Amino acid sequence: MTLPLITISMTSSVVFGTYRNCLQCLSQARGAGYGPNTKLDVFLSGMTAGVAQTSVMSPGDIVKVRLQCQTASKRGGTSTPKPKYRGPVHCLLSIVKEEGLRGLYRGALPLMLRDTASYATYFLTYATLCEWLTDSGKDKPSWSGVMLAGGLAGIVGWTLATPMDVIKARLQMDGALEKRRYKGFFHCITETVRSEGAGVFFKSLGINWLRAFPVNMVVFVTYEALTKFLRDIAH
Repeated sequence: MTLPLITISMTSSVVFGTYRNCLQCLSQARGAGYGPNTKLDVFLSGMTAGVAQTSVMSPGDIVKVRLQCQTASKRGGTSTPKPKYRGPVHCLLSIVKEEGLRGLYRGALPLMLRDTASYATYFLTYATLCEWLTDSGKDKPSWSGVMLAGGLAGIVGWTLATPMDVIKARLQMDGALEKRRYKGFFHCITETVRSEGAGVFFKSLGINWLRAFPVNMVVFVTYEALTKFLRDIAH
């Protein structure tokens, strides 16, 4: 439980920090008096946030996936004498020892493809819905509007992210508990489609939707509340 909480906190900090800074840089590049950021600014800032998140969080993500799959294997009755990893730190050090530093970035390509597309769409969906839900004469929607926009943005983002998330997890687990199966990113895609069909890429979509709406509803309410608080302090 501790590792997912730390991972989520760090990921949110990197993503939203990068997103806000990119928006400010794009606004400053146009000069004073240009007005609010455009939809293209939001989209590009979201993509940049996805790249930044991947570069920072890939090692933590592979540790999380391997520990989760190890727990699932134990519950499923897999006949292993004892767990391979004793905890997050042991898992991290074991990956470096057995696979080198490159092992920490296994699955980084699908992770980057997942996050650049999903975060670009995520922030664009949120910004667009906030505009639609904002009453005339106001610059922000109500808190209920923020919650709705955040939840729906999470659903849209995970709809795009789920196929790459499946590929990422398979590459990260490949060779960890059994013989290596995939030669690389494209081989993983083709082998998965050949053996299980394209529908497997969306098998977990319903669960991701159920998780995405409440989580991102809270995320954006917290983001807007902290942004307002810091803005009030600055003034």
